[in-house]
Amino acid sequence: MEDNLTQNIIGAAIEVHRILGPGLLESIYEEALCHELTLQKICYERQVAVDVVYKGRVIHGQRLDLLVQNEVIVEIKSLSNLPDVAMAQLLSYLKATSLKRGLVINFGENRLVDGIKRISL
Repeated sequence: MEDNLTQNIIGAAIEVHRILGPGLLESIYEEALCHELTLQKICYERQVAVDVVYKGRVIHGQRLDLLVQNEVIVEIKSLSNLPDVAMAQLLSYLKATSLKRGLVINFGENRLVDGIKRISL
C-alpha cells in the first residue's frame, strides 16, 4: 500500500542519503532525517518508548526510532546487509502500538531504494 505520508518519508530519506551517502552511524542518519522532516514540515517524535505486554505484565525498554504523525513507525538502520530480524522488530513494534504502517530504512545501501522495506497491515 502506497500513501502520501510514507512516500514523503521515503523522499526525505532519499534526500538525506543523496547528501550523506552510506557508511555513517545510525544516529547520524536519524538526526539528519529528523532535520529533513522538520524542513518538510512533517511532524514526528524521536525515540518513543513502547511497552511490551507479556501475560499481563508491562515490560519497558523498547524504543521506536521515529513515529511520524502518530501513524508510521520508522526504524533506521545503517548496515551492509539488513538482517531478517529488522523486519521482525518492526512487526513487533506495530503489534505493540496497534499501528498499521511502518518503514525500515537502511542507509547502509549504496542505493537507498534497495534499503527501504515497507509494512502495511
